[in-house]
Amino acid sequence: MRYETHHAEGLKVTFNKFDLRIAGLLFLPADFTAHKRYPAVVVTHPGGGVKEQCSSLYAWHLAQAGYVALAFDASHQGESEGLPRYLEDPASRVEDIRSAVDYLMTLEYVDAGAIGAMGVCAGGGYTLSAIQTDVRIKAAAGISTWDVGHSARNGFPGVHVDNFMQQLLQEVAEARTREARGGEPAYWRYVPDSEQDIDENTSTIQKEAYEYYRTPRCQYPTSVNRYLVSSNDKLAAFDAFAYLDTVAPRPILLIVGSRADTLYFSEDAYARARHPKELYSIEGATHVDLYDRPEFVGRVVQKLVTFFGRYLRQPAC
Repeated sequence: MRYETHHAEGLKVTFNKFDLRIAGLLFLPADFTAHKRYPAVVVTHPGGGVKEQCSSLYAWHLAQAGYVALAFDASHQGESEGLPRYLEDPASRVEDIRSAVDYLMTLEYVDAGAIGAMGVCAGGGYTLSAIQTDVRIKAAAGISTWDVGHSARNGFPGVHVDNFMQQLLQEVAEARTREARGGEPAYWRYVPDSEQDIDENTSTIQKEAYEYYRTPRCQYPTSVNRYLVSSNDKLAAFDAFAYLDTVAPRPILLIVGSRADTLYFSEDAYARARHPKELYSIEGATHVDLYDRPEFVGRVVQKLVTFFGRYLRQPAC
């Protein structure tokens, strides 16, 4: 990896989500002692990502600031259990976050009244959805937030396709019928697999994501760049921000690059939420810049630490 994510410094843990075992990496403060109780943060990875990438990077930074931080692989993905493999189901992804909170609640050194959550890209959208229905999450932050439901209905940023959702759902119907009749599952790629797959019709965000996920910048073996086509009907029915107006007085923070072509997702979330809320722009950064580029990550971390430090109780004996 071009930039260190510190994933090897996390403690390998597993926790339950119904009958599945979820694989996680737990990051502890440098001065950790089991006799103290610490605030904790659940960190959720982007669609197509795994815990060893940007979620580990942010979890490690939060641990350096005195938090217990948990990064994990979504069920059906990475090292976590779940069949069918490579399902991207928003309801399942949000339940992953609730289950991660369940796990933190079992740790004696975690302050049960001081648990926050954050996520990157789709993980930010799933995090904002989770706080709507899990009141144990006292504060939530989205980094380069993406509402996967909106893009399933309307297409990727910067790409216009007439009747996009109807075409999408037709492909889902064909894939589900083929599988029901005994055929092999159909998969789509999250991002282009190689430079040869990029052309003048490839969106900016897809080009950025290719460089992050499919090159030595942050490529990781368990991030396989595929998801079930039959996931798309579930994605199309999802609205990450549906009930954000009900979250207050628990706070929401949205951090986004000023040059991100996904800025409108964060603006939409901000408009729907009630105070306390904040939309914080990182000048000069694109969507994927906030995943790992040190000159931008440092500013994101500073803002996160200020935010969680204000709304979660500080470490106490």
